[in-house]
Amino acid sequence: MTNTIGSGFLFALIVAFTVRAQSPAPSATSKDILEITRDTTLDPKKTYGAIVVKASNVTIDGRGAWLIGAGEGSPKEFRGTAVSAAGVSNVTLKNIKAKGWKTGLKIVDGSGWTIETCDFSDNFHDPAFGWGENGRRGGIVLERVHKSTLTKNRANRVWDACVLVDSDDNTLVENDFSHTSNTCLKLWHASSNTVTNNNLSYGIRIDPGEVHARDSTSVLIESGSNKNHFVENDCTHGGDGIFIRVLNGWVSTDNLFEGNDCSYANNNCFEAWSPRNTYRKNKANHGSYGFWLGASDQTLVEGNEASYNGLADGNHNSPHLPENGHAGIVFMFGPSSHTVVRSNTCIGNNGAGIALIGDQPTRGKKWKAFHWIIEQNALRDNRWGIFAQYADWVEVAANVYRKNKEDVHIGEGVTNFRQRGDKSATEDDAARPAPVAILKAPSFAKVGETVTFDAGGSHDRANTTLTYRWNFGDGLIATEPTIEHVFHDPGFYRVGLTVNNGLLSDLAWRDFYVVADLPETGTEGQAADWTWVDPMSKVKFIDDKATKIAGDSSLYALVEPYGGFRLNLRYPASPQAGWSLKDKTQLVFWFKGINENLPAWQDANPIVTLYESNETFVRLTPKGDFLSQPPYNEAREGWTYFAVPLAGDEQWQREGADLATAHWLTIGFDSWGAPPLRIWLDGLALQ
Repeated sequence: MTNTIGSGFLFALIVAFTVRAQSPAPSATSKDILEITRDTTLDPKKTYGAIVVKASNVTIDGRGAWLIGAGEGSPKEFRGTAVSAAGVSNVTLKNIKAKGWKTGLKIVDGSGWTIETCDFSDNFHDPAFGWGENGRRGGIVLERVHKSTLTKNRANRVWDACVLVDSDDNTLVENDFSHTSNTCLKLWHASSNTVTNNNLSYGIRIDPGEVHARDSTSVLIESGSNKNHFVENDCTHGGDGIFIRVLNGWVSTDNLFEGNDCSYANNNCFEAWSPRNTYRKNKANHGSYGFWLGASDQTLVEGNEASYNGLADGNHNSPHLPENGHAGIVFMFGPSSHTVVRSNTCIGNNGAGIALIGDQPTRGKKWKAFHWIIEQNALRDNRWGIFAQYADWVEVAANVYRKNKEDVHIGEGVTNFRQRGDKSATEDDAARPAPVAILKAPSFAKVGETVTFDAGGSHDRANTTLTYRWNFGDGLIATEPTIEHVFHDPGFYRVGLTVNNGLLSDLAWRDFYVVADLPETGTEGQAADWTWVDPMSKVKFIDDKATKIAGDSSLYALVEPYGGFRLNLRYPASPQAGWSLKDKTQLVFWFKGINENLPAWQDANPIVTLYESNETFVRLTPKGDFLSQPPYNEAREGWTYFAVPLAGDEQWQREGADLATAHWLTIGFDSWGAPPLRIWLDGLALQ
């Protein structure tokens, strides 16, 4: 049944003398809340206050009617939500216009929504706000909303045009979410969404003469937002174009960016600090940098334009290459293992066409740009076609160079850098298909166990005989298609494979973990024996058989609420363990965690304490935050191995008594903020 709403509302028509981006609208004097429980059609001649959708399976057709809030100009004036819903699904919302609110549309806990041809422009907007977070508000905010569709909506001149939080499997098509003071589209733990043909341009907050645009961006992706597809979107003229941010160690992976235009970014057309994403056939021109991809391991950059970046008469912030240089594509200030950069066009950049740079403060000792392929790129009119520094195991082939001041610069600390047919590359070489590397192997093994690594399924379209090169991360280099290998020490190993058909290459990898075969203490089916020390927190302990690295299960600790101070996980709950420490030299365990707070951990982490009694104990404190600064980049989404020396060493400060026996232990963690913490421990043992 359709009900036309209009009677009972007081309203006044206001004639607008200043035309912005749409026709002027009347302002409501009534603040009544309209609750929707059935199919409803609004009267376009009327003006409304807030709407609350209270029922599922309804259609709301605004027919262009306005919902008017109190805000106009000052950010403090914007209050309330124009359209809100919680716990309802299968709703169609169309042809609504709302302005003057803190948020135009907010949906919590729903699915199957259809939102089309609505206008949520001119809600909360704060172009003068400085650096930092300022709340999720403005146009559309979706929290835990799934399998919904947004089509041909608008949200301009707002703080965030559209925000997806814990929201999966949604489709955004042909929306205009441009001209925002923070983001046009923001994803937080939002996965498997499809974003196609949207206007996400001018996501920027900047004053005249300002340099960095305060981290505003057209698209912001963070905190476990995985497997999203961004196709053919306009993300131009942003602070950044598309930004994958990792401020809390929670990476966003397996996203595909194809055919998007992110040009004319004040800072970086694409910026990412996250592994295993694919960038294909995008435009990243006329920014300060085309692609800035620090800490982006396992990345494919293929068929993109990255030209005219860092020019003196354009955007040219943060020149980090020599001679005040920028780059079309740069991997810098973070590891970049297992990376393919192929068939891109890099013309006229003020600096490098392509740059791969390892850790400069340690001159590559901490990490190098490792295991790379750079092939079939068009590199013209740059300062350097390719700039390499502190890099290892790089295959370069079939690139076409024209009028660069220097085609290939091999700087300090570059090893195993091989060029094939590069100087003589032709257009035919640039079009030749590369081989396909296929690696079959497990991801875990025990110390001393024989593991088979099989690349025999790798192939080449022309049936050319392939050559192989393996690096197992423990010193072994091999050249056979199939290798049997034994790892002798526990820990993480970065395993890489390159296959080559005589000219072109492909690569594969395995993040490989080796676990000591030791009897576990507390992390094998013993969740009920754990407790915690922190009266402000509450911890639920679970034996997790799905997320594990040693044995049949790990210990999962869900900390909710978290009190915000140091939390100590304690085993066993009753102090009667009676562990003899004779001949024991270290406590070993594996750690995996998700900390939603921005930033994540603080102070020293993790702190290990062994107790004989409350008065007699030994404490091992790391000389740093080993969770915020893990020993290898892959630990952000994987596991970190800790071997804590009971005597202390240059990395662990020891204080307390000399113990012959310990009756319980604690492992302590401290975070900046108080969202829930998710912690996994496995393989705990005294050794």
